[in-house]
Amino acid sequence: MSETATAAAPAGAATPHRREVHELSPTTQGPLYPPSEVMDGDGNFLVVGMVNRPAPGGGTAPGWGAAVVSPASPVPEFGRLAPYTVVRELDTDPDGADRDVVLHTLPLPLPCNNYPMVFAPEQLPDADRVVRPSHAFHEVPIPDLRAEDGPKVTEPVTFGEWMRASGTLEVAVTPDGHAGTFDFRFSRLVPNSVYTVMSLRARDLDPAGPTRPGPLGVPNVFTTDAEGSGSYHATLPNPFPDPDLPGANRIINVVVLWMSYQRSYGGAIGEFGLGGDIHAHLKLRGPSFPDLRTTAAPQT
Repeated sequence: MSETATAAAPAGAATPHRREVHELSPTTQGPLYPPSEVMDGDGNFLVVGMVNRPAPGGGTAPGWGAAVVSPASPVPEFGRLAPYTVVRELDTDPDGADRDVVLHTLPLPLPCNNYPMVFAPEQLPDADRVVRPSHAFHEVPIPDLRAEDGPKVTEPVTFGEWMRASGTLEVAVTPDGHAGTFDFRFSRLVPNSVYTVMSLRARDLDPAGPTRPGPLGVPNVFTTDAEGSGSYHATLPNPFPDPDLPGANRIINVVVLWMSYQRSYGGAIGEFGLGGDIHAHLKLRGPSFPDLRTTAAPQT
């Protein structure tokens, strides 16, 4: 990460003009459950992200890595961890042994899921009742699609292609200190596809009462060109409040997700999330932006 900034601001004060640049990492994972938002043709999770493994002294030790994980892995209650049942390690080299593995969506209801979240409460409040099989990415049944309308994702999307993706995020606090800007540049994503960008906030995974992950800006989609390149910009009000303030819910990460049904969902990131219809492709590897501060704009 690179950054430019003025002198450190007093606690609680905004950091106007402060700017950071981050490199995004290829991934297949949202939260830790389900273990991944991508499967292979045998129904195993293809995990690139935090892999829950047994700790030497007992318990569970998550660490960044890559593994094929069984859908029979134990699922603890939300907020707790258990070691994944690892089938084998996964070769993340785009030209490596796993380069030709064809990527699939997760079936519905979502396997190995403990996240008590309805992602589109006004659009599909009963999402957990929907039943669908897993589909290869290039064979997802897009609603109302006809062959004569020219679908663009018609060839298998492979793991090697997925792992070639890269992206850069430049995030900054506006001069008045009341907003944050997010500018992305991407390359080697899935070509000719719809993507969304979501924000992960500090309380989105809070076991005591998680908040709903939301889009980073609305409309919250971009499309890639034939080479998989794209860009995205958003300005959000007060995304980095002082974490000590009551109710503060800072943005701590961003996730770039491939939309398997090639749709936008308005104020929701998807109807099902977690690999049912959106699939994490790039993100930061951990909580970020601790040095950025914004304040609420004055009420008029």
